[in-house]
Amino acid sequence: MTSKLPTLPTWAAVAAAVVPAAVVTLLGDMGLLAPAAAALGTALAFAVTALFSRPATEDADTRMHRFVVIPAALVLSVLAGVIVGGVLDWWFIEPAAYTMGAAAGAAAGFWLHRGLGTQLALAFGAVAAAGVLALAATSVVLALSGVAPLHAFGQMLEFGLQPNSLVIVVNSATTLYLSAVAVAIGFKMKLFNIGVDGQYRLAALLAAAVGGAWVLPPVVHQVVVILVAVAVGGFWAGIAGYLKVTRGVSEVISTIMLNAVATGITAYLLNTDRLAVQISTNNIGTSPIPESGWVPGIPAGFMGSDRDIYGLVLLAVAVGVGYWTMLNRTRFGFDLRATGQSPTAALASGVNIRRMVLLSMVISGMVAGLVGIPQLLGQSHYYALDFPAGLGFTGIAIALLGRNHPAGIAFAALFWAFLDQSAQILDFEGIPKEIAVVTQATIVLTVVVVYEVVHRWGLRYQQQQVGRELAREGAEAR
Repeated sequence: MTSKLPTLPTWAAVAAAVVPAAVVTLLGDMGLLAPAAAALGTALAFAVTALFSRPATEDADTRMHRFVVIPAALVLSVLAGVIVGGVLDWWFIEPAAYTMGAAAGAAAGFWLHRGLGTQLALAFGAVAAAGVLALAATSVVLALSGVAPLHAFGQMLEFGLQPNSLVIVVNSATTLYLSAVAVAIGFKMKLFNIGVDGQYRLAALLAAAVGGAWVLPPVVHQVVVILVAVAVGGFWAGIAGYLKVTRGVSEVISTIMLNAVATGITAYLLNTDRLAVQISTNNIGTSPIPESGWVPGIPAGFMGSDRDIYGLVLLAVAVGVGYWTMLNRTRFGFDLRATGQSPTAALASGVNIRRMVLLSMVISGMVAGLVGIPQLLGQSHYYALDFPAGLGFTGIAIALLGRNHPAGIAFAALFWAFLDQSAQILDFEGIPKEIAVVTQATIVLTVVVVYEVVHRWGLRYQQQQVGRELAREGAEAR
């Protein structure tokens, strides 16, 4: 049921939402905490938007839109206002920061109300429901262990939101994001690239060895290291793709076996008689990359941290944009999605299935080769025995949690990294930090199950809507 009030032009509707949000937040800040004032201002602004703006989606007049899309848009706009306010609080005084955050949330609410689709709203609802279930399950485990859940969650939240912790979260999420995108490319083709772990470790080792062997001009040096990593990752994944299209070998089996082979090759090469040098008493690694090959970090002093954010966080952003563009704006992306949904139909339409399988695996491996590069060029500058491992398998969980969508994967990577970092404080509180693993595992399981339930419910609702429309048209024709 849409509003009977006059619909305002776009600029007027946005202004009608932003101004009240800012005013209410400023006034509310006198008696409320700033985040609460921003949430209240954004919520009231959304109410104004709902009165004076008409949604542009086709299902604007349906019950689904009223009961699913509008609540989802409201929650997302409030979250946007509070988060933007919290970020701006690093630069501005608190009242100004959260006032601007509320204004941003009000603008976001207008566009969400106008264009948020039913399927995307259902996806957000599924993730929210999964998060609630995961927290409930974790609370039960904590309670059975004799730990007060609210105390544990409070300690994690307080520690995880400290400036240094946030920088670590962003850096960790950068590598996890690249790993998850590599997995997601295969998932879009219904291919399971389980070999990301071996691909990125072998790529990082050889890229570090090449980077440490010569002194090249800046920019050229970084580009050479990155190209070596991409080439090695693509080649290693291409082996599994070649075996699948020529011999019918399951990519699950071949990539798992190639992980073992990559581990053996890495152990063989990382030896002082070959590519390694003595780094410390108990550690060996490749020759350090000269400073000309380093990628400077982004100083995080603006948020009170003495650490730097990986400069190659921008590489992860570029990969995400490229992934979305490839899927939605290219013929190759269309063929990839079509082949994943129905190989038979894609073959009938002229798609070369074998070529698509091979190229998808190679591209997945190329992205996998980048996983270790932010750490390599931004922090360690050599590949050693203590180089991060296991990121490939974590990427599988994050790709599932993010539903293979670049934006969803980004949020999932940040959430995963936040749980990893915030759990570090639990040891000091006498609480097993493995509780974070329980939360991670539970939320992946529940998001898959809940999303499937919600997806089926949404499809059934759409079928009912189509049936009603056909029946109405039939009655009018008679």
